[in-house]
Amino acid sequence: MDTLFPLGKVVVTPGAHHAFKEAGEQLTPYLNRHASGDWSETDPDERRDNVSALDCGLAIRSTYYTSAGKLWILTEADRSATTILMPEEQ
Repeated sequence: MDTLFPLGKVVVTPGAHHAFKEAGEQLTPYLNRHASGDWSETDPDERRDNVSALDCGLAIRSTYYTSAGKLWILTEADRSATTILMPEEQ
């Protein structure tokens, strides 16, 4: 799969780790989708922001609805890290 940007260090918050472990679901497919530009349920304005961020070096955020609940994946502007979290952990 082609990626559009580097993920940097991947960090999974405790809530996301617990939710996915309980649901028996893997995080890797969501990371792959995020890095390849499949931002799923991200609203149209944020989707446009993500496209611009690819050229301007800004943060990129994806939203996914999973069996574990709503999930956010955020890659920092400098691409040094990507955080996987549940919205309630923000």
